[in-house]
Amino acid sequence: MTEAVTVTDRAAERISKILGTEPPGSMLRISVEGGGCSGFQYKFDFTTDRNDDDLVIEKAGATVLVDEISLPYMAGTRLDWVEDLIGSAFKLENPNATASCGCGTSFTV
Repeated sequence: MTEAVTVTDRAAERISKILGTEPPGSMLRISVEGGGCSGFQYKFDFTTDRNDDDLVIEKAGATVLVDEISLPYMAGTRLDWVEDLIGSAFKLENPNATASCGCGTSFTV
């Protein structure tokens, strides 16, 4: 069994707020694809389509989807929303990543 992807309360609240500006029934899909400066990169999309094999995370009015192919790369990942002096952004803490780039959206496993 693959360890679940988790979404913090702060991230769920921010996603819910963003989804409020999207068409009704929209969800956030997070996937992993080849590319980026470290080999893999995260992709964030809004969708109204849910696949039968998606991991579905529902929290605080937000729905986050992770596809079956991306899940092994993201097992145990924690999605957070951080605000600091240089800006605000979603942050993925992935225990599978052996290295990542400075921007935090590209990683190596």
